[in-house]
Amino acid sequence: MIRHLLGAGMLAACVVAAGPAAAQGACPHRGALDDGYCDANRDLVADVPTDAARLRDPSTLVFAYTPVEDPALYAQQFRPLLEHLTQCTGRRTVYFQVTSNAAQVEAMRSGRLHIAGFSTGPTAFAVNLAGAVPFAIKGNAEAFEAYRVVVLVRASSDIRSISDLRGRRVAHTSATSNSGNLAPRAFFPALGVTPDTDYRVVYSGGHDRSVMGVNAGDFDAAPVASDVYNRMVARGQVRAENFRVIWQSDPFPTSSFALAHDLRPELAQRIRQCFLDYRFPPALSRDLGGNDRFWPATYLEHWAPVRAVADAVNAPYTRAAFDAESRRELEAEARRRAQQQQQQQPAPQPPAATPR
Repeated sequence: MIRHLLGAGMLAACVVAAGPAAAQGACPHRGALDDGYCDANRDLVADVPTDAARLRDPSTLVFAYTPVEDPALYAQQFRPLLEHLTQCTGRRTVYFQVTSNAAQVEAMRSGRLHIAGFSTGPTAFAVNLAGAVPFAIKGNAEAFEAYRVVVLVRASSDIRSISDLRGRRVAHTSATSNSGNLAPRAFFPALGVTPDTDYRVVYSGGHDRSVMGVNAGDFDAAPVASDVYNRMVARGQVRAENFRVIWQSDPFPTSSFALAHDLRPELAQRIRQCFLDYRFPPALSRDLGGNDRFWPATYLEHWAPVRAVADAVNAPYTRAAFDAESRRELEAEARRRAQQQQQQQPAPQPPAATPR
C-alpha cells in the first residue's frame, strides 16, 4: 500500500508543476527555493507553513534512504532505526525503497515521504524543490562523518595521476552527484583534464556500479565517495588490493537526514530528538562504517562546500536541472534492464544433426 501511494504521489508531483502547495501569502524571501516554499528567515531551507491548516500530522511515518548502493541493502540495515522511531515517536515508521535520487526527491515533494536520508549532492535538490530540511548527519563519538572523493583505478592500471585520464573511459555516477560528478568537474581541470573534453564520461548509475565496473575492467577509472567504497571493501564485495587511489579531495559531508518542512512542529522536534538520542546497534554501526550516532547539522553550514562546488561548475539546483537528471536516470535504468534481459535470454541451441 505504501509503495502504491508513493508511486501515485510521485506521478502527481511530476504532473503538477506548481509544487506541493499554493503560495502561502506574500513571501518576503524565497532565495533558491521553488515557488511553493518560503525562506523568510534566510537559512536556505523552507519555513514551517504559517497556515496551521497546511501542517501535517501523519499517523504513519515514511522513511527512505538514498540509493547510492543496492537499495535492497538498506531496507534490512535500517530496520533497527525504524523500530526505534516507531517506539520513540509513537507512530508506525515504514521503509520505502527508492531506485533513483529523482524518485526520492519527488516522493518528498509530493508529500508522501516524511523523513529521508539524501546523498550529498541530491540534498540540495531536495531542499530547493521538495521542502526538505536537513537536521542530522551520521557520525561517531568524536565527530560527524565526512567523505572524500577518491579516484579509483585497477591496481594493474598504468594510470598514475589525474592527467593520465586523458583519452580514457571514466565512470561518473550521475549528473547530480557531488562526489561522482560535480566535484570532479570542478577540480579536475586544474589537475590537467576536463571531463567530456579530455576523457569520455560514462554515467554508471551509482557509486557501487562505478566501483564494480572498475573492478571488472569496464571502466578505466571512477571518482566515487570514499565511504561507499570503504563499506564495499568491509563487506567483502570487492578487495582493496585490486584497486589504487590516484587522487582524493578534501572532506565533504555525507548523507543528510532530513524532514519534510510541513510536519507539525511538535512532531518534527520529536523526530529530531529521537534521531539524536539513538545509538546504532553493532550490526548497523558496522554497515555504516563504524558510525554509531547522529550529529545535528544544518544545510546553511554543513552544505556550504557542496554549494560552492555546484557554483564553480555552473550546476544550479533548479527544477530544469532536476528534470534533466530525472530523464537521464530513467534512460540509464532502461538501458540496464535491457542489458539484464539480454543476459538472461537462453543461448541459442545448435541445430539437431541430420540423420545419415
